[in-house]
Amino acid sequence: MIYFDAAATSFQKPASVGRAVAEAMAAMSSPGRGGYPTAQMADRTLVECREELAQLFQVPDPESVVFTSNATHGLNIAIRSLVKPGSRVVLSGYEHNAVTRPLYAIPGVKLHVVNTPLFQPEEMLRGFSKLITADTTAVVCTHVSNVFGYVLPIGEISALCRERGVPLIVDASQSAGILPVDFAAWQAAFVAMPGHKGLYGPQGTGVLLCGVPTEPLLRGGTGSNSKEQEMPEFLPDRLEAGTHNMPGVAGLLAGVRFVRKLGIQRIRDHEWRLKEQLLAFLEGRQDFRVYGCHDEALQAGVLSFAPVEGDCESLCDRLAEEGFALRSGFHCAPFAHRTAGTIQGGTIRFSASAFNSQRETSALCHALGRGGTTKTRGEKFTIS
Repeated sequence: MIYFDAAATSFQKPASVGRAVAEAMAAMSSPGRGGYPTAQMADRTLVECREELAQLFQVPDPESVVFTSNATHGLNIAIRSLVKPGSRVVLSGYEHNAVTRPLYAIPGVKLHVVNTPLFQPEEMLRGFSKLITADTTAVVCTHVSNVFGYVLPIGEISALCRERGVPLIVDASQSAGILPVDFAAWQAAFVAMPGHKGLYGPQGTGVLLCGVPTEPLLRGGTGSNSKEQEMPEFLPDRLEAGTHNMPGVAGLLAGVRFVRKLGIQRIRDHEWRLKEQLLAFLEGRQDFRVYGCHDEALQAGVLSFAPVEGDCESLCDRLAEEGFALRSGFHCAPFAHRTAGTIQGGTIRFSASAFNSQRETSALCHALGRGGTTKTRGEKFTIS
């Protein structure tokens, strides 16, 4: 199988991740629950992972790094901490259901969506500037669209929020480990991310970076303040009820170390080259619509496309039979498809990782090209 669905999860992992998971299963018990060797080893691993994440994402205090089960878990904590019934919330038109469903579940929330075209950050900034008003409770914004790889102008959006005194929640699911995520510079209230995508950790891991007081989503044992029936006020204990997923944390630590050793820029450049290789192929055809951009500041290594004739699901199924793993449909992000005008049939999404190669991308191009015709300039959505 040639795997091009890293935006869902990075299937290929560094060998060190599997080893770390196995070692944790064999040698670690619960952190914070005892002074014996297996608990102490778990304690050390937990602390080291927090410190590595804090350094990678410019978090001044590692205790503000909270472990979650995935980005969705973290986003639910962030949203529930800030957004109450009747709140006014501004968000981009490219949000995932992990953002929109928690917001819809809160009674009376007034959602104001910045619906602007793909790869037009200036227009998006004008939209946010218009909608962020004095009565705005929070702004929620993805860093990178999981459907189109569109890199939203999060630095400028965060500056707008600071200027107007509105807390910002960032969904870094598609950027953590691939693009710079600067928690200190953004001064966001929260930044949520999964461990299993660009950080190359196991599924069932996630991270929430916290910059403001929080409201626990779960309550229970923490190994601290055990006589009290209220959750501890201090982080990370306030948000980490119950036993930690130590095999997951150990694997995440190995994944983060892999990313830091390889370097975010090197990973980013590699994914960009593969995306550009496929984009160049698709642009020369008349049988595909492609939603791509040649400006590296505006798109990550994720590319959506769709056949002009036929449907995305059938083509994706045919590719799967030939050994290619891509994702078709709406990618849990109907807001993004409505904004981009692809809500009727969705798209096929190509998303590479550090473990893919140009040879694999060439094989995909060959598979897509069989039975089609080429022309000098294809129907597309690109900005040079």
